[in-house]
Amino acid sequence: MQLILLPGILLLSVSACSPSASEQDKQYDYSIFALGTLIDISMYGVSQKQADTAFEELQKDFERFHQDWSAWTNGDLAEINRQIANDKPVNVPAHLLPILKASFELSEQSNNYYNPTIGNLINLWQFHKYQEKNIRPPGDKKIQQLVKQDPVMSDLHIDKQNRLNSTNPAVQLNFGAFAKGYGIELAINRLKSMGIKNAVINAGGDLSVIGQHGERAWNIGIRHPRKQSLLASVELRTNESAFTSGDYERFYTYQGRRYHHILDPNTGYPTQDAQSVTVIHSDAGRADAAATALSVAGRKHWRQVAEKMGIEYVMLIDGSGNIHMTSAMQKRIKFLDKVPTSAIIVE
Repeated sequence: MQLILLPGILLLSVSACSPSASEQDKQYDYSIFALGTLIDISMYGVSQKQADTAFEELQKDFERFHQDWSAWTNGDLAEINRQIANDKPVNVPAHLLPILKASFELSEQSNNYYNPTIGNLINLWQFHKYQEKNIRPPGDKKIQQLVKQDPVMSDLHIDKQNRLNSTNPAVQLNFGAFAKGYGIELAINRLKSMGIKNAVINAGGDLSVIGQHGERAWNIGIRHPRKQSLLASVELRTNESAFTSGDYERFYTYQGRRYHHILDPNTGYPTQDAQSVTVIHSDAGRADAAATALSVAGRKHWRQVAEKMGIEYVMLIDGSGNIHMTSAMQKRIKFLDKVPTSAIIVE
């Protein structure tokens, strides 16, 4: 379920408002491609100079995040994976320490439904090549071999000198379920440090906001996971983030069967119990990881996992199209479809 800024509330344009508008009424927009998605940045109530300076800084930041945090570049994370695969301790760069330390905590709190050590399984499925014509799912034997090795974050250890080693040779790190959110969090903090008070960063439908759009709150639309239309809308408060994990985002079809990119570490296969999960939280990295974790947890376990992760606002659409949500989310969300689903379940 993709999140979008509702056109009726906020119109994103390629350029700033007309020259006749006052400085405080202007909106500036900029786009960056990084971390595997298009990142749209909008600022309101700033000068042209402030906007240009901020965009330049964020361009550098996101390019660095992409290089250093991706498992598919020749950056620092890729080097760490090479070293631990050869059973060698590796020095962790300072910029990766917060990601690793947060991942230890998030993995434990989510009962390992957030599991960034399954890089080998992710590579096996090749969802980063989902648009290629001849892609096909891996054989069950290879999948079960990796599942049996059962890599988890507790297989990793960091000593006092920030050297990382693994007790499980199957561990390969992939922070695809956390790095985008964490990067957005850093970018929002960068804008704050530059004195920018009203902005939104939208990375492929996952977004964070500060301040407002003039006198209005930032208002987002939530797309229906099975239709080309909006299901609901919700206003985001300052310093809030909204992230969605959906089974329609990256997928391919082979011999009439659809395979999506959200993998269950316990089975080695794409999850089957949730079409999408939307999470709102003040921490963008936590919201990102929680959206994936709750998708894997599914309708039976999402509520317990959400509580352990400290997530108050959740909406999950299960495989049958029923909507499950927390009572806190129910109070904030506005459905745009009079009959949005077969059932709405508040838990």
